Amino acid sequence: MKPDITILDSCTSTNSVLNGLTDAADCTVIATHTQTAGRGQRGNSWEAEPGKNLTFSMLFRPTSLEAARQFELSMIVSLAIADAIDSRLPEGIRTTIKWPNDIYIGLEKVCGILIENKLAGRNIERAIAGVGINVNQTEFLSDAPNPTSIILHNGGATTDLTQFLTDVTSRMADYAARYFASPNPAALKSEYMSRLMWTDGTNPFRDADGTFTARITDVALDGILTLSNGRQYAFKEVAYII
Repeated sequence: MKPDITILDSCTSTNSVLNGLTDAADCTVIATHTQTAGRGQRGNSWEAEPGKNLTFSMLFRPTSLEAARQFELSMIVSLAIADAIDSRLPEGIRTTIKWPNDIYIGLEKVCGILIENKLAGRNIERAIAGVGINVNQTEFLSDAPNPTSIILHNGGATTDLTQFLTDVTSRMADYAARYFASPNPAALKSEYMSRLMWTDGTNPFRDADGTFTARITDVALDGILTLSNGRQYAFKEVAYII
C-alpha cells in the first residue's frame, strides 16, 4: 500500500494532527518541517533542527490485531525504520534496536518512536506511530543523551529528505501489509531479537532497586523483557545505562 503523505510547514505534533483526522485511511502520513512540541517516550521532547530531519506520524488500522498483541506493531515499525536507515549508511555500519523501539548506531540514538493506540473492544482500532529520525543535523544542543544522525556516519553526505520520507513510510506500510496478511509472530520476534542491543556480554541496566549488569535473553510477544539474571520488566520498569 502506498502511503498518503501530507507535509506541513509547521505543527505542534504530527501525532496530534493525525489523531484529529478521525476518518483518515490506513497508512496516512503527516510530516512536518518544524515540530514545536514533539513528544518522545516517557514524555521527553525530541530535538530536531528544522529542515534537517524527518518528523512524521503514520496511521495504521490493524483491525485484526488484539490489544494484547500490540507489541507486534512496535516490532514491525522499528524493523522497517532500521532497514531504511541502514540503506543510507556505509557498508559495515548497521543500526540496532534498543528495547522497546529506539534505533541506535553504536551507542548513539538516531531515531525515536512513539506509538499511541486507540482500542475498539479487544482490538486496536487505530495506531499512530510518531517517528523522529536525525538525518542531516550535525550539532545537537539539548540535553538529550547520546544523539547522532545519519550524516555523521555517512561521510557528511546530505540525504534528500523527501525521497527518504517516501522510502521510510513505504517500508513501514509494506512490512505491515505483508505481516497482517499472513501473521507469523515467531518469525517477527526472531528478526526483532537479531537486531536488539545487548543480547550478549554483560551490560549496565538500572531498575527501581539500583544498577546491575546483565544481557537480554528474551522479549515476549507482549513486549515483556527478560534478562539473564531472571528478572522480567514491562516498559519503563528498567533502563539501559549508556
